[in-house]
Amino acid sequence: MKTNNKKVLHLRKVKNEPTLLTLTPKEISELVLEGIVTLCIVFLLYLGILVMVSQLINEPGFISVEFSAREVWHIEREQIAFYKNIFTITSVVFAVAFTYWRLMRRYQQMQLNHILEELHLIADGQYDRRIPFRLSGDMGQVVNSINRLVDSTVNALEDERAIEKSKDELITNVSHDIRTPLTSIIGYLGLIVNQPNVESADAKRYAEIAYSKAEQMKLLVDDLFEYTTTRPNGAPLRLNDIPIVNFLEQVAADFELEAQKRKMAIEVLPNNRDVVLELDAEKMVRVINNLLSNAIKYGHEDSVITMEVLRNDGVVTIAVRNAGDPISKEVLEQLFARFYRAEASRSKETGGTGLGLAIAENIVKSHGGMMYAESENGQTSFYVCLPEENQGSLKQFKEKLK
Repeated sequence: MKTNNKKVLHLRKVKNEPTLLTLTPKEISELVLEGIVTLCIVFLLYLGILVMVSQLINEPGFISVEFSAREVWHIEREQIAFYKNIFTITSVVFAVAFTYWRLMRRYQQMQLNHILEELHLIADGQYDRRIPFRLSGDMGQVVNSINRLVDSTVNALEDERAIEKSKDELITNVSHDIRTPLTSIIGYLGLIVNQPNVESADAKRYAEIAYSKAEQMKLLVDDLFEYTTTRPNGAPLRLNDIPIVNFLEQVAADFELEAQKRKMAIEVLPNNRDVVLELDAEKMVRVINNLLSNAIKYGHEDSVITMEVLRNDGVVTIAVRNAGDPISKEVLEQLFARFYRAEASRSKETGGTGLGLAIAENIVKSHGGMMYAESENGQTSFYVCLPEENQGSLKQFKEKLK
């Protein structure tokens, strides 16, 4: 089972896993030269200190003119050799550590140069590019942060493009749906204005058609306004504790006469009568009204429309079912799309504006819920799923539907 109208967030990923940074031959040569120069400097420093200490110890004049420091302090030659060995070992350790520090510092400078080169490429417009190598330590965190920043920036740009595309589609659809009745209104009113001898009966008929088209335009404008105001994060909700079964019974009572005209009945099943949800009743009425109107319009005559409240692991589901022609999977996936109408119904009076289900879904989403539809064995079912207490239960419910 699959949820309808599910927004799939597009997250860009690096095509190949990042590898360790590979230095160029020139950079490797620079590192080798850096190491050799550093070792030579340390070795010369070692020799200089060794010669200076040897002269201070062995040559007269350090303590007195007549005696050397070795003779005055009674330092044996074996002791001198011992201290020399310690100095040599210490010097070797220092040389290795100092050379390593110098090489690592140089290596980090090379890493930074590579990162800057990649950033320049991204800044030049290659937004699908990511830093293709991984590093350890602080540099690795910098690389990961840059890649995440670029990903978030690209996703933001894509969302902005999607919004612009959505606005363009909205303008196109509204223009198309308004232009058609407006053309008819202008045409029929033109017949009245441009024909001074038009008979009153014809004039009345033309005016009635123009009035009907004007009402159609008003319905579209009203639905469009409601669509924009019912989007999530739109107008604030006025929440109250609502007994769901009683709420459905009251809404169903308003549709009894309309259902009787098509020899249909509306039945609200009494189970889970104790379920109470915090809802904006005025807006939720719009949702149920839309589902019942569609069930009456597209359902078979001499059939029963059933409404039922289901309770499952913290999720309350309102199910509206009617017997009707099967709906293909492709149509089910598009039912909640804005301005979508099945092609067979576009030319019929029941075609509507194509905003009803989109408005209903917006209202349900603003309550933290979701909607989906099924069509099986000659029965069409719409489900309004609302969290009873928290969003965690609804997330688990969505996973089960996939």
